[in-house]
Amino acid sequence: MNPSAQPNPETPSANAEMPSAREARYSEFVSLLARHDQSIRRFVRSLLPSAQGVDDVMQETALECWKKYESFTPETTEDAAEEFIRWACVIARYKVLSWQRDRGRDRLVFREGVIDQLAQTAMRDLSQRERERDAIEDCLRELDDAHRRLVLSVHAPGESVAKIAEETGIKVRRLYSKVNALRKRLLDCVQLRLMEEG
Repeated sequence: MNPSAQPNPETPSANAEMPSAREARYSEFVSLLARHDQSIRRFVRSLLPSAQGVDDVMQETALECWKKYESFTPETTEDAAEEFIRWACVIARYKVLSWQRDRGRDRLVFREGVIDQLAQTAMRDLSQRERERDAIEDCLRELDDAHRRLVLSVHAPGESVAKIAEETGIKVRRLYSKVNALRKRLLDCVQLRLMEEG
């Protein structure tokens, strides 16, 4: 046997690059799914008569989305997030129908026509929420780092206005006044952006 014919374990092969491309695609999928999990969950919940089954449908939806992710091809990378949520909600709708069919003998099951109407309404609401979310993110980016940290500290785990007051030496009451002013500024910014979009 020719020793030079044996593969060198230190030399990357074509097969070694495949897992990294697959891992990158998987990472992209997980990132999109994590970003939109709550929106998809709200969509699923809006299609079911009770909270029962939401977790099951979400799990089935996530699995099906991953199985079909190779077929997900957005027009542009900028459109990927918005297209992903619509694509995932279509899959979720079918998973809800399947879940409902499996439990057809239960009294609290919507007919398919009702689910279709709920899905259409939920998709419109979802689009509006996504526009609002994008506007909020854009307006937050317009704030300088200190102001962004301050306004987000009220909602971020491990952060607080009191902690920032201690770090900066500014009184808590004054920082809360600043938070209120920043919230008003953000609200005005978001409303303006939404009006500009039409």
